[in-house]
Amino acid sequence: MRWLRLLKILTVSLRFGLDQMLLDAGSKLRFAGLLRVTRMGRRFSDPRAVRLREALEALGPIFVKFGQMLSTRRDLLPPDIADELAKLQDRVPPFPSEQAIARLEAFYGKPLDQVFRSFESRPVASASVAQVHFAVLPNGEDVAVKVLRPGIEHIIANDILLMETAAGLLERVWSEGRRLKAREVVAEFSKHLGDELDLMREASNCSQLRRNFRDSPLLAVPEVYWDFCGPTAMVMERMVGLPISHTDALRAQGVDMAALSRAGVEIFFTQVFRDGFFHADMHPGNIFVAPDGQYIALDFGIMGTLTDVDKNYLAQNFLAFFQRDYKRVAQAHVDAGWVPRGTRVDEFEASIRAVCEPIFDKPLKEIEFGRTLLRLFQVSRRFNVEIQPQLVLLQKTLLNIEGLGRQLDPELDLWKTAKPFLERWMSEQVGWRALRRKLLDEAPAWAMMMPELPRLAHKVLSQSAAQDVRQDAVDLEYRSRRQLRWIQFLCLLVALLIGFEVWHAYA
Repeated sequence: MRWLRLLKILTVSLRFGLDQMLLDAGSKLRFAGLLRVTRMGRRFSDPRAVRLREALEALGPIFVKFGQMLSTRRDLLPPDIADELAKLQDRVPPFPSEQAIARLEAFYGKPLDQVFRSFESRPVASASVAQVHFAVLPNGEDVAVKVLRPGIEHIIANDILLMETAAGLLERVWSEGRRLKAREVVAEFSKHLGDELDLMREASNCSQLRRNFRDSPLLAVPEVYWDFCGPTAMVMERMVGLPISHTDALRAQGVDMAALSRAGVEIFFTQVFRDGFFHADMHPGNIFVAPDGQYIALDFGIMGTLTDVDKNYLAQNFLAFFQRDYKRVAQAHVDAGWVPRGTRVDEFEASIRAVCEPIFDKPLKEIEFGRTLLRLFQVSRRFNVEIQPQLVLLQKTLLNIEGLGRQLDPELDLWKTAKPFLERWMSEQVGWRALRRKLLDEAPAWAMMMPELPRLAHKVLSQSAAQDVRQDAVDLEYRSRRQLRWIQFLCLLVALLIGFEVWHAYA
């Protein structure tokens, strides 16, 4: 079976001239003479990027998803290929309902009519990994049931293995293969696919995002019904709304499109900077709008996470961009170790300024973030900046936000919308409010440590006395008492601060 799949990949590659793309790249390539022989008698009128997109579509949904992921790596791809791959749509025909029912019954261990009050056999959505059916729980709750495609695990395992083989071969025979990090890209794709194949993981992502936005007027996230979930099935609350791409219907429903676009920006920055946990697959098919104008998030297979260090770095850079402080941006990259030692900050600053200065004071409709990001990546490549893997999903999500913003309100000023949020977030990271929050976070640990402080202080003072036996006894006692008073004072101060913060938090 694997050999048949490999034969199909080779056939499709030759049909669309993917082998010739390597020759046309103009880089040193082993076996180039053999490839030139295969070129004889073949002519290709379509551009290389179009042929690559069509080849991935011909190879099936897993390769389509791989192309979608590649389109986000603008630090690695030429602009024409990245732009064309971004057009890939994961439109996959549904698999037979009988197979979906059989897989669900195998998971639950009993007929579906004993699990659900009713189950709609016709799927309402279908993708490369799973499809969704509506159902009703025994208690009358309307739910959406997501079920994995039969045999998808075996198909993905074979395709990933073939991709890994092709990536290794590409790095060996093509001089540009290593710069493109072919094996690293395939490993990243394999990780994301593995996450999507475990619906319990997706359910936990959904549950976490719902908890983060509980009682939020901006974003609604479906409730997960854990008793009905497993690795191959996920049951969640059925959400009612219109796809965000149906702008005419939303306007007819009375939704304020300008307010909706601003809310989308706030949701994005809240997920990134407040939570460090964000929906990383925000294309229009996964975002609905409720009748009251509230966003509805769906499909939680791909989520991004950021550490406190990542969040602080991003906030510093965003604010520096908004304030046009390009030296601060360049210095942040140097301080983070993302550029080689010896990089001239002034040259890096000048290059960043040349990219960013022209786009300020423009409405969103006049800013091409894709082109701006591309130029920034070109600058990064020139200065050998290391692209951080955890930020790739963030860049992809930011491009999704841009697309949604253009649809909803072309006049949206992203800078003015985002700047107050970031300034408020930064003010909470430094100063009294940050100290207050950290004291509350550390209060339980301090409460456990405080009873031990007198004993620890006595131990320290005893050790100090033993090490300095030649010192006058009177001076030693005076100094010891003075140190003890300072320790007691500090303990009292810490206790008062913790007591005040706890009282303030629960008052």
